[in-house]
Amino acid sequence: MTDSANILPWRSGTSPLMLAPMQGLTNRALRGLFCEWVRPDVVFTEFIRVRPGSRQPLSAVDRLETADDRSATPLVVQLIGRDTEALLAAARAAGEGGAAHLNINLGCPYGRMSLGSAGGALLKDPSGLAERLTRLRKAAPGSFSVKVRSGYDDPEQIFKLLPLFDDCGVDFLILHPRTVVQKFSGRADHLITARVVAATSLPVIANGDVTTVEEGQALLAETGAAGLMLGRGAIRDPRLFARLRREAPAEPDRAERAAEIRYYVSVLAERYGQIFSGEKQILNKLKTVLTMLREDPEFSRPVRRMLRCQSLAAMLELLESLV
Repeated sequence: MTDSANILPWRSGTSPLMLAPMQGLTNRALRGLFCEWVRPDVVFTEFIRVRPGSRQPLSAVDRLETADDRSATPLVVQLIGRDTEALLAAARAAGEGGAAHLNINLGCPYGRMSLGSAGGALLKDPSGLAERLTRLRKAAPGSFSVKVRSGYDDPEQIFKLLPLFDDCGVDFLILHPRTVVQKFSGRADHLITARVVAATSLPVIANGDVTTVEEGQALLAETGAAGLMLGRGAIRDPRLFARLRREAPAEPDRAERAAEIRYYVSVLAERYGQIFSGEKQILNKLKTVLTMLREDPEFSRPVRRMLRCQSLAAMLELLESLV
């Protein structure tokens, strides 16, 4: 086993706030903005699909996404796949690009990931998991972690997996306390998170349904989790990181929130223009973010108008009028 305290991607003695890996969202443009603006303690790539038999374990785009950009914020590369040799090749390729921290997705409940026995589907039959994780641990020069659901269809399954994670050299785990078959229905059961924290010596990062300062602070206090991973809540309100650190108002007034949204979307539009090809792709990527902003009751109506825009110019014109 490794000395986890020396290689964890956050500073010892702190409760890290992490930006979750979110497919279609946490690309290098968005991560870069978050790192400069709201400073998560750790950021993750979108999951990197690793297909068996591929000649190139990482595509050219994957290599750009996983490259160490020398940011002050540690980057964790998340891989998803079912073939151990292919996963090992991808881990080594990411390491050659400078990536130090490796995470394995054991939670994704959707589509071909489930049908292809990857992500959360691996929990349906975890018989080969110990060998796979033990070998992958050796390929990670820094920390090695898993992002896991509480179980495939049984929320108690996680307690059978904890000794396996410990034996395989996992340094920390990120727990989303829903089952795979639940997908995102209902609420994350953080009573399970508290029980997992009590049952393992591994640092546990709590993930799921943290959208406000009150929810985040209560979750840390009630579970004893080592830190928080923020997903939808952070995409909707990037300043949630600063709010949880008491560096920004927990509940900004309308004018401040409007200014934050104008800055957020306008800078993203500029950065997306640097990595994506064509106005349509940039517009679609911005709409993926705006779909999360639509959940803000104060700004739901103007955001819905922006979502209907068919040109980038029209969207940015509406954005500038946001007050």
